Amino acid sequence: MFFLKPETAIPQKKQPFFIPDFSSDIHHEIEIVIKINKTGKHIQKKFAHTYYDELTLGVDFTARDVQDKLKKQGQPWEKAKSFDGSAPVGRFINKNTIQNMDDINFKLLVNNEMRQSGNVKNMIFSINEIISYVSSFITLKKGDLIFTGTPSGVAKIKKNDILEGYLENQKLIQIIIK
Repeated sequence: MFFLKPETAIPQKKQPFFIPDFSSDIHHEIEIVIKINKTGKHIQKKFAHTYYDELTLGVDFTARDVQDKLKKQGQPWEKAKSFDGSAPVGRFINKNTIQNMDDINFKLLVNNEMRQSGNVKNMIFSINEIISYVSSFITLKKGDLIFTGTPSGVAKIKKNDILEGYLENQKLIQIIIK
């Protein structure tokens, strides 16, 4: 399964995340995000690594109460996951600065407490498999962003929370909740 988010889901850098008035149950989901560097369709897994040079962390905010209603009705989840500001992304880094692309640790702290911790080696699908799969349905273009999935620990956010995302030991994203 995958879903799309509009450009308006990505807020301006350093902008706080404003809890929308249509939900009382917004959850955070930290994810590694890759930036596509050239156009590709039906990309083979063995070539997928050539379709991105940069990565970062992003938070996939989800209106869990809205999502639950949509699931029960058998409807798509876009209303719960694609609203304005729902996909903040951090500072991108070159993948060549990562020692081992198959062994990347990442984590999310909420108010200085560990909330989520993961490693790409524990993902259901590798980054290259994700690129290959998505490109079998959608032509990927330069600048497209792919969020890769989240580790356990998703939870509700509240006003004044401070979320900080780390890739290895580099803080790449900080979000203040309003």
